[in-house]
Amino acid sequence: MTEEYTKRPCDVIINGMAVDSSLFKHPLFMRFWLGQIASSLAFQMLVVGIGWQMYDLTNSALNLGLVGLVQFLPQLALTLYAGHVIDQYNRRTIMLVCRVVMALTVLVLAVTSFNGTISAHLIYGCAAMLGATRAFEMPATQALLPNLVEREVLPRAMALNASAREATVIAGPALGGLIYLLGAGVLYGTSTLCFLISSLFLFKLHYAYQGRARTPVTLDTLFGGIRFIRSNPVILGSISLDMVAVLLGGATALLPIVARDILHTGPWGLGLLRCSPALGAVLMSLYLARHPLTRNVGKIMFAAVAMFGVATIVFGLSSNLYLSMMALLVLGASDMVSVVIRSSLVQLETPDEMRGRVSAANSIFIGTSNQLGEFESGVTAAWFGVVPAIVLGGIGTLLVVGVWMQIFPLLTRRQTLTSAAQSA
Repeated sequence: MTEEYTKRPCDVIINGMAVDSSLFKHPLFMRFWLGQIASSLAFQMLVVGIGWQMYDLTNSALNLGLVGLVQFLPQLALTLYAGHVIDQYNRRTIMLVCRVVMALTVLVLAVTSFNGTISAHLIYGCAAMLGATRAFEMPATQALLPNLVEREVLPRAMALNASAREATVIAGPALGGLIYLLGAGVLYGTSTLCFLISSLFLFKLHYAYQGRARTPVTLDTLFGGIRFIRSNPVILGSISLDMVAVLLGGATALLPIVARDILHTGPWGLGLLRCSPALGAVLMSLYLARHPLTRNVGKIMFAAVAMFGVATIVFGLSSNLYLSMMALLVLGASDMVSVVIRSSLVQLETPDEMRGRVSAANSIFIGTSNQLGEFESGVTAAWFGVVPAIVLGGIGTLLVVGVWMQIFPLLTRRQTLTSAAQSA
């Protein structure tokens, strides 16, 4: 006897069974998601505290810049090794250890701030530890999510996860600035508490982990993720497109100059400009979580990156605060479309036993493009001026879209996030 079943809008069919795809009914995802919110909020508040306190201690812009460098270098050096470890061991355990280490590191900053023994060298040391820890934590987070939800639900999960991250980008610095008024130690203590709360969510997150045979660390295993990316034109095309677009379109690095010298506004205007891309990203990610992309994902990705370029050009040419905010809003929204498609393709196209190394390689490409994008924007602005630098970056992004559509035809013609072979 066959039972009739009416598929609700929030259901998907998996192996002939209707499964509720409402992410809030997935307990594993909810623990993961809430833990991510707490951790991301802790880090965003921490960035404000470290930067402000370093400048208070040294009155040096160079020392302030070095904080980012000492975080980035250990993260860059350890990421490939981290990918190997993530593919060998329980990813939830790796994330849990990383969050606890982060909490203890920030606790050191809190204690030394309270007793007045904090120093620039101590901040550098803690920043380096945070960078080393994030080398393991970030790719482990990316690789774990596909183990928690069904394949068909993964794009929605990534969109909702991205919306939470962007929301903390908006709320975290503002909240951190308010808490810092009570003292650096209070801010660091609050950040420590958030990391510990995140650890508690992970402590109760148990997924179907299957142990694998341990393999020694070799050059072959370390660079396995990069080789896999090179061998898959869909993944290579999506990662490289996003990387080059960020590299050329790093207009947000010039926001302080644009706010003061072009828009003739003060710190409040700069704050509005900084919030605009994140707000656009949040709104778009919430839309994608509710309405996942089901067709023409390749063309949509290229269209989103092209819109990113157009928004960059409009922002560069604008001399009105509200038009600039709208351009940045569109820029953030279009970037989120690209990020969700790229992240989904990377995870869905990658076998589970390779996800740690591929996620690690992906984080290197994207992280490096963010750093170099800010550098590129500063150099071109020094050479040609701020407005030409921003406009040229947007034009360059549009040219890259045209070239990449020819170089990666499989990505251009890609219809769904899940390939036909995987869906079978």
